[in-house]
Amino acid sequence: MTPPQRRRRSPKEEPPPELPQEQPPQEADEQVPKSPGRLYLLTGGGDNGERAEIDLVTLIVARADSPSPTTQPEQSALLRLCKAPLSVAELSAYLNLPFSVVTVLLTELLAAELVQARAPIVRSALPDRSLLEAVMHGLQKL
Repeated sequence: MTPPQRRRRSPKEEPPPELPQEQPPQEADEQVPKSPGRLYLLTGGGDNGERAEIDLVTLIVARADSPSPTTQPEQSALLRLCKAPLSVAELSAYLNLPFSVVTVLLTELLAAELVQARAPIVRSALPDRSLLEAVMHGLQKL
């Protein structure tokens, strides 16, 4: 039996370098800040240091049905999103804005009483003993 013969590979031609593809234009409702200057302008040109006590899990609910014509586009988007309770983390993700910027925008909306901030519902670590006993007695009667 003869061993198979090896064939030499011919040098492959290198593919032409890929040209950078142009990115498609972003939609108008996507609010992607392009620079820190844009974030500075979103917050009103500065921060006076007074921010509401808001953390990532604080629930925000809109009080107004529709935003007024004088509100910023980002604040109008916040009001539209907050028809149902949403956490600040969700709002930040939906608007593609940093938490700190969303906090400043929400502070202005809270001061104007257009939104309401609620602490998340905390469930107790252990269930109520009387409730468990009532369920146990109910099951025993079946």
